[in-house]
Amino acid sequence: MEIELIVLLTMLGVFLAGNFLLKLPVSLSMVLGAVGGALVAGQGFPLRHLFEGTFVYVDTFLIIASAMVFMTVIEASGALEALNAAIVHRFHKVPALMLVLLMLMVMFPGMVTGSSTAAVLSSGALVAPVFLMLGIPKAKVGAILALGAIMGMAAPPVNIPAMLIAGGVDMPYIGFEGPLLLLTIPGAIGVVLALGYKYARKMDRDTVLTSLNTDIAKQYGVKIYLPLALLVVLLVLTRALPGTVPNLGMPLIFAICSVAAMFTGRKFKVLETVRDAIHTTIPVLGKLVGVGMFIQVMTLTGVRGYIVINCLSLGPVLLYLAICLAMPAFGAVSSYGAASVLGVPFLLALLASGNQIIIAAALSFICCLGDLMPPTALAGNYAARIVELKYSRVLVHCIAPFVLLVLFGLVLLLWPNAFAFLV
Repeated sequence: MEIELIVLLTMLGVFLAGNFLLKLPVSLSMVLGAVGGALVAGQGFPLRHLFEGTFVYVDTFLIIASAMVFMTVIEASGALEALNAAIVHRFHKVPALMLVLLMLMVMFPGMVTGSSTAAVLSSGALVAPVFLMLGIPKAKVGAILALGAIMGMAAPPVNIPAMLIAGGVDMPYIGFEGPLLLLTIPGAIGVVLALGYKYARKMDRDTVLTSLNTDIAKQYGVKIYLPLALLVVLLVLTRALPGTVPNLGMPLIFAICSVAAMFTGRKFKVLETVRDAIHTTIPVLGKLVGVGMFIQVMTLTGVRGYIVINCLSLGPVLLYLAICLAMPAFGAVSSYGAASVLGVPFLLALLASGNQIIIAAALSFICCLGDLMPPTALAGNYAARIVELKYSRVLVHCIAPFVLLVLFGLVLLLWPNAFAFLV
């Protein structure tokens, strides 16, 4: 047996043992896996490489932390609650459009933080009671929240798996917006309409409307939405007019919008809110630190090259089958880990087949779907908690959409050049 394979099995074995047997956090389990692999490879305790791996994704750290602060601030200001009530109040006569807008609201935190957990716990928790009032069964509401959060996680502007895959081949995270929107928006619309439309069109409008909290919007008016509008404007202008508008960078944009939210809505304790936001972000940042160390040691020991070579040696059928099965399955542990460990070699194996950005976007999309895979199933388990059900009952309604979404991602992998106009 080749030494690289022994090292890989050791790293995965230590990681899985730490996570599932010792019940350690994913981040710490990945660190232990990295140390175990280095020891087996004869590299000793890889202190320097662990330190370097910690800072591999420092740019991503800044984006996630600043985005989470922004989400927590606008939630505390009442903007999300006001937007939720406004959508139902204005569009209750058009159930399909109302459902789509509510689904976009579920997605929004994931779009700006790159975390499905953030989407479920923030806007998902606010939108869930509305879905339930529309008459949608609890299990289907849980499925809508889980799938919506994952679509938000995969959507632009922040898709962490895409960043990890692009960074692994030294490709800038530029031009992903079009492909990722194609992958996520139709899927999100299809999911919410398939699971909820037949209930929404029969809803008791009087009961729903009287239960909405419209006081916040009446008290603060349009200005409560200004931070959200400012975010959209800054993101669009920096991309549409790159020579005219300076590129502020996403962390600074989120910081500016967070400051604006302090003066446009409900008063709140700023330091306490920011502290809560960072506290919520730490598990996600910890996973990225663990992934960075894991990948660094894989590169040091030659395991990364071993995986790449073996992926290149697979025939086309086996390669695409491995992408559709192995990447979501690895997501049961960490979708970020799946992007780094499997996404990079799969991208290298497919470089000759067409547009790299389309391929990377599709791979990242399939990675994100791993957040539905038990036992970890971050998006699914949190969504099930919100609707007070076991995840197994929610998962039943996620299976068919999951299969269709994976196949949709496969279409872009098979014919990447046909979608190159989106870049």
